[in-house]
Amino acid sequence: MATLGARLRAASAPLVLALAAGVAGVAGSYLVAGFAQGFVAAPVESALSRAMPGVVVTYAILVLGSLGQQLNLLAAVGLAVGLFAVVAWFALGIGRQLAAPFVGPALAGTVVWGTTAALTGDPLLALGAAVPAAAVLAVPAIVSRLAGGSADAGGVDGERRSALGALAGALGFGLLAFVVGGRSGDAGGELEGTGERRARTERLLSEAREKSLDIAGLEPLVSDDFYEVDINSVDPQVDAEGWSLRVTGAVEAEIDLSYGELTSMPSESTFVSLRCVGEGLNGEKMDNALWEVVPIDDVLDRAGLSLDECCVMLRAADDYYEEFPAEALKRGYLAYGMNGRQLPRAHGSPVRALIPGHWGEINVKWLTEIEVLERPADGYWEERGWHGTGPVTTVAKLHVVNRLDDGRVQVAGHAYAGTRGVSRVEVSTDGGESWTDARLSEPLPGEDVWRQWAHEYDAPEGEHEVVVRAYEADGTRQPGERRSPFPRGATGWVTRTIEP
Repeated sequence: MATLGARLRAASAPLVLALAAGVAGVAGSYLVAGFAQGFVAAPVESALSRAMPGVVVTYAILVLGSLGQQLNLLAAVGLAVGLFAVVAWFALGIGRQLAAPFVGPALAGTVVWGTTAALTGDPLLALGAAVPAAAVLAVPAIVSRLAGGSADAGGVDGERRSALGALAGALGFGLLAFVVGGRSGDAGGELEGTGERRARTERLLSEAREKSLDIAGLEPLVSDDFYEVDINSVDPQVDAEGWSLRVTGAVEAEIDLSYGELTSMPSESTFVSLRCVGEGLNGEKMDNALWEVVPIDDVLDRAGLSLDECCVMLRAADDYYEEFPAEALKRGYLAYGMNGRQLPRAHGSPVRALIPGHWGEINVKWLTEIEVLERPADGYWEERGWHGTGPVTTVAKLHVVNRLDDGRVQVAGHAYAGTRGVSRVEVSTDGGESWTDARLSEPLPGEDVWRQWAHEYDAPEGEHEVVVRAYEADGTRQPGERRSPFPRGATGWVTRTIEP
């Protein structure tokens, strides 16, 4: 039994050491690359997302929400750690066979470097994974040499203690990498431009502040925290100086527009709201911002496009693509600024598309190509069963319930109808038996902008149900029939039970 126990301890030491190397390698990659495409887990996560069946993706969106993508990233990190650990374990075995303890670390570091470079396409940043992985494997051999000049100094228990110490060190290094690796922000720098443009931006942002209802807990008319939905957990980093937009396909002349050429064109500052097709009826993936834009028409004119073709396909730097009717481009924009600053990385820097009145999925971020198609084709989400390329549905959301000092209840939220506009919001405090007009924020300039609403009432005794519904600018009432977000977006009146 004692011999068997010793063998098990001896066998566990290389495994623990290999695991430590795997953790250190992934942590080192994150430390030097941050939450960017040079991080080794990024391409793994992207591959997992694309390999996932549509039914699984739909389940993750509808049931897990943002948690689904976080779990996918966690799985990618685990796979990367496991891959590096396997490499380290085999390398240690080769070193033992050759009775050369430093061969294993060198071999593991080389393979980890090559694997990371192949996955990320960045040989320099790949050293961030290779060096820590090799260093962790080399530490026990160095300690052993210092202790007695023999690779076997300290015996089995000493080797096991060294391996456990290396694992503890790797975990500590991983914590440090997590803190330091996420240090860089992506809020976007100051948006360059004329004094007239800056004055226009500040005037519009000031107007939004003044028109926002003063309701505790209600997001203002310019969102404090704009939602993010992407096909990958790690956003691409696209250099504005190297960026260009290609217009290809069924056009008279294909063009390639640089960032400098785009930003030198006459621009506008306009409010545009976006809503995610996959959000729940009363979800929070609906927001508004002030964007600095160039009308897409001005770009397409250079390519000789009349928009008579059936469809367009927008393509992005993160390999996302979405197809929709070419007609929708007539009201479209190319945005390079957001709320007076350069477009943040998380929102598509350096340039994204904005297609007013349509679901968020066709407002492609990190835009690189507009391809004009002669016949329909499926986009990324359509291949997975979704059909969110049409106009957004009308909704009034109820996100705030406040108890006022005078004993009344205050309910509030946002209403949105795309380019159709919102003219009224009605509130029922008795489950839909009777209705009262809510207060609305004054409309902001723009053809595709949400409005805030609020209503105060004397609370009845006991539990009661509040229902809200919106009316479009022409008087059309929001449909009351509920529909799941899949596949064309949620519809229906929002209801909420208010406790006494």
